[in-house]
Amino acid sequence: MSEKNLIGSKIRQIRETQEMSVADLAQASNTNVELIDQLEKGALVPSLTPLLQIARALGVRLGTFLDDAPQKGPVVVKAGRSTKVVRFSGNCDKCETSTLDFFSLASDKADRHMEPFLIDVHPPKSGEVKLSSHEGEEFIFVTRGEIEILYGKDTYTLTAGDSIYYDSVVPHHVHAVGTDAQILAVVYAPF
Repeated sequence: MSEKNLIGSKIRQIRETQEMSVADLAQASNTNVELIDQLEKGALVPSLTPLLQIARALGVRLGTFLDDAPQKGPVVVKAGRSTKVVRFSGNCDKCETSTLDFFSLASDKADRHMEPFLIDVHPPKSGEVKLSSHEGEEFIFVTRGEIEILYGKDTYTLTAGDSIYYDSVVPHHVHAVGTDAQILAVVYAPF
């Protein structure tokens, strides 16, 4: 499995435990067989929206794909240096490189309702961006660089110290402008 995507084995493990075929999961998550297959093999860097759809179809939280041994007590991450990283492609259908590197700040925390991440955000590889949506809400605080958020028909440009909170059911896209940036993001996606 590629180091770019270590969550594929988790998806396969949960799917097989639930005795679902790849086709069953694709149908239940409103994705396609090729996507599920490529994610499980680690050949693609996933985008967040289909990953949320897959989590919902499997009846698990998004964070389940990051968890190893859930713990009941607090989770401490020193200086934002989480060892749990997931790389996302933004929302590219067949990306092999990451535009968003998510460092989990709560991996292994049992029964959590929020997913906090420190995210390294890279500018899009091409000028084209594609809006996506999913259930839930997102809070973003820019810690470094400049971020552009396309939200419905509006565009918001944020720099270090700025924040935004929005309903993620509205089509949106988050990307860095010019050079790499970093954000603190808290994602809530209802089960």
